Amino acid sequence: MSGKKTDWLKGFLRNDQLILLLLAVIVGAAVGGGAILFRELIDFVQSLFLGGGSEQVTILAAGLPWWQLLFVPAGGGILIGLFIHFVMPERRPHGVADVIEAVYRRDGRMPVVAGPGAALASAGSIGVGASVGREGPVVHLGAFFGAYLAEKLHFNRLMTLTLLGCGVASGIAASFNAPLAGVIFALEVVIGHYALSAFAPIVVAGVTGTIVSRLYFGDFPAFIVPPHAYASFLEFPIFALLGVFAALVAISFIRGTSAITALGEKSGLPGWLRPGVAGLLVGSIALFLPQILGVGYEATDAALKGLYPLWLLLALLIFKLIATMACIGLGFGGGVFSPSLFLGAMLGGVFGLITADIFPGLEIVAGSHSLVGMGAVAAAVLGAPISTILIIFELTGNYPLTVATMVAVGVSTIITQRVQAGSFFLCQLKARGIDPTGGREDQLLGQIKVCQVMVEDLGRVGIMAPLEKIRELLPGAPFETLYVVDDGNRLVGTLGYRDLARGVTEMSDKDYVSAKDMLHQNPQFLEADDDLSQAMEVLKSSDKAHLPVVADRENMELIGCVHIRDVMAVFAQTLRQARAEERGES
Repeated sequence: MSGKKTDWLKGFLRNDQLILLLLAVIVGAAVGGGAILFRELIDFVQSLFLGGGSEQVTILAAGLPWWQLLFVPAGGGILIGLFIHFVMPERRPHGVADVIEAVYRRDGRMPVVAGPGAALASAGSIGVGASVGREGPVVHLGAFFGAYLAEKLHFNRLMTLTLLGCGVASGIAASFNAPLAGVIFALEVVIGHYALSAFAPIVVAGVTGTIVSRLYFGDFPAFIVPPHAYASFLEFPIFALLGVFAALVAISFIRGTSAITALGEKSGLPGWLRPGVAGLLVGSIALFLPQILGVGYEATDAALKGLYPLWLLLALLIFKLIATMACIGLGFGGGVFSPSLFLGAMLGGVFGLITADIFPGLEIVAGSHSLVGMGAVAAAVLGAPISTILIIFELTGNYPLTVATMVAVGVSTIITQRVQAGSFFLCQLKARGIDPTGGREDQLLGQIKVCQVMVEDLGRVGIMAPLEKIRELLPGAPFETLYVVDDGNRLVGTLGYRDLARGVTEMSDKDYVSAKDMLHQNPQFLEADDDLSQAMEVLKSSDKAHLPVVADRENMELIGCVHIRDVMAVFAQTLRQARAEERGES
């Protein structure tokens, strides 16, 4: 009997899925606790500088002297900028886009300092009043913890990505008290697929994170949403039109943030000073509209309850948009989830009040439109329509209103994808030269460098080599191609039988014919650090079955060549690996 128990225990310890389920509980509990600590840290910083916690920022700001309201965000921005400059990898804030990059480029591995450093920078940013969100930093912190644990346990790629997804799901679940949305967000936005092997552990982590959060904060949603309902199905065209305007807000936000980032880089201002400039702008706006400070949940709640007049909703929509674009674009730490919800609530409120005047017979409730607007703007900005719809459903428990949200979300997402060709996170990644929009195969190919599959055995000839030497070397050269190099081994051209025949014919009257006279100049080439996804594109656009590989574009040192058959062999292997992951195999 004891022998059977021992065998069972050994089998249990070797079962990857059971191990992942146990670790999912640990990750979920740890990230749920981390989300609590993160919120308490925000409250501590805000109490230090603004005199109270983050949920009462509007009330607090009304009692502050003008100089404090103006200079706390500006001075705090400089301190945050210095912290990011000297502590954070690449001297910039880290967030959800970096988690996606880790999945796409590094098998889920994340820099050690990135997790806690990003959390501190974001908590400090929100604490001094920056117009940023707190959910993105929690997602990043959760992903970091899952990836760090997997690295310490020497897990393979699939198990590492699963634990990273567990951290993401529990972070969202703990932030919104919405476990289902957390699970789908992890799979939809970060992991990028719905592999069955990852689903169960991520569900367990999301539920665990929710439980930990509820034990501390109570079983309350992120927003206290009053009971809303639409009057009739005649409102559905209005919700679709709201989706159009939500897309315009989302596109303005994404493009505006990118433009401000580019402007900051061209301005000549040091990176550590830029958050201070954004803070000064935020403080200036807060003198008149203190609701734009911080995450803005207080104002979002007020819009959902229909407490704001039309002029205030419109003013908050415009100036929150400006403040958030400046804070994110100029280098404050923080996320975009909360600001997106804020913008959507204000837009929906404006839309609801205007349409109520135009169609008095429909008995339109502005608060309902605020809720639908929240979903429509957030889905378009984040590129997460399913997760956002589920968040609205888990916040309200109102199925008819969730259906209305689906209409607006569908319209806003389609328009944003058509016009902007990507979410906020995707635009951040594309600015870094990363495009995770390809399939699972492209993601795997993107992690393999050209230098890993190239061959170093190639035909090489000097630029001044005589015709006789070329005739001697060409028949034995791999791929029947000679690569012509100068005295510094720099690639200057290629030479094949067609070039040789042309040279012999055209240069028959010359006493001395060299490789220089016959070579094919400016050949296409690959760099050693190019990935195989890039190599596939270059090979497809080329009429060659093989291409030379140089160390880098600057010195053009020839180090090898790549044949399309080798790339296709690796591609076939990645296809098998992708299918295996979807089936839950390592």
